[in-house]
Amino acid sequence: MPFVRPDVANLLAMLASAPGPKMEEGDPATARQMMLMMGQIAELPRGEIAHAADFTIPSPHGHAIPARAYSAATNPGPGPVLVYFHGGGWVIGDLETHDSLCAEIARVAGMTVVSVNYRLAPEHRFPAATEDCLAAMRWLAETPMPVGHAVTGLIPAGDSAGGNLAAVVAQELGGKLPVPILAQWLIYPGVDMTANTGSMQEFAEGYLLTNGGMRWFTEHYMGSEPDLAHAYASPLHAASLAGLPPAMVFTCGLDPLRDQGRAYAVKLVAAGVQVVFREAAGQIHGCMTLRQAIPSTQGDLHACLAALRVMVDEALAAQPAMAITAE
Repeated sequence: MPFVRPDVANLLAMLASAPGPKMEEGDPATARQMMLMMGQIAELPRGEIAHAADFTIPSPHGHAIPARAYSAATNPGPGPVLVYFHGGGWVIGDLETHDSLCAEIARVAGMTVVSVNYRLAPEHRFPAATEDCLAAMRWLAETPMPVGHAVTGLIPAGDSAGGNLAAVVAQELGGKLPVPILAQWLIYPGVDMTANTGSMQEFAEGYLLTNGGMRWFTEHYMGSEPDLAHAYASPLHAASLAGLPPAMVFTCGLDPLRDQGRAYAVKLVAAGVQVVFREAAGQIHGCMTLRQAIPSTQGDLHACLAALRVMVDEALAAQPAMAITAE
C-alpha cells in the first residue's frame, strides 16, 4: 500500500462515504456546482488581502476574458506578475474556486497575481482555453494598468489543466513578449493526454481524481479532435523544450498525473532548462484548493513559493537594465 498522509486519509474516507453520484456521472453544470461546494467545505477562506479587483481582458476572438488581480501591497512598485490558470479539467473551475489560493500566493510570494477565467468546455472546446490564456499573457505584458504597477516580467502558473495551459503558454510565448517570462510554475500538471500506464493505473480509483473523471474531462474538452498528442493538448510531446524559462514542477505522490509531471520535468532538464522539482509524498491531486481539509498542504504550498521566489529573483537579476514606465 502506498503511503497516505493522515489528513489525506481522513478526507478520502469522508469522500468514500459521501452519498450521491460521482462528478463524471453528471453534466458539466452540476460538476461546476460540486466543485464550488467542495471548496466551501474543504478550502481555507481567502483571508485579508490589500487589493483584489475584477477586470476583463479583450480577446482577439471578440469576447472578454474575466480576470482578478491580487496584491498584498496597497501601493506596489514595479514588479513581476504571476498569471494563474485554474484547474478543473478545462470543464470546471473559475475565479471563485481558486480565489483563496491566489490570495495566498500573492501574500506569501509578495507579488501581484492575476487569475484568468478562460472559456470552458464543452461550450468552448479545444483549443479555446489555450487561446484565452495566450491572449491574456500577451495583453498583460503590454497593459500594466489593471495590476496597478509596471510589469517587470510574467510567471505563467496553474494547477492540473491550468498547469497544462501554463506549460503551453511558456512554450508558445517564451522570448516573444515585451517583458520576459521569468519562470513557469506547473502544479500537478496534465501534460500528456495519451498517458495510460504507470500512475494512471496505480491511482485510477480512490484518490479523488479518477480514470473515469479524466476520460470525462478529455471527452468534453477535446470533442472530436483526434490528435491527443498535439502540443497544445499534450505539451510533453512538443518537438523541443530547449530555451524555455526556468520551471518549478510540483507533483503529488498519489496522483494519476504524477508520472507525466515527472516526465515533463525530466524532459525540461534534458533540454537544458533550469528546473526545481518537488513531489509531495502521500498527497493527492487537487490538494492546493483543499487546504482546510488537508492542512499539510499549506507546507507544500509555502515550500514551492519560497523556491519560486528565489527562481524569479534570480531571473530578474539576470535581465538587462530596462526603463520602467507606468501606464
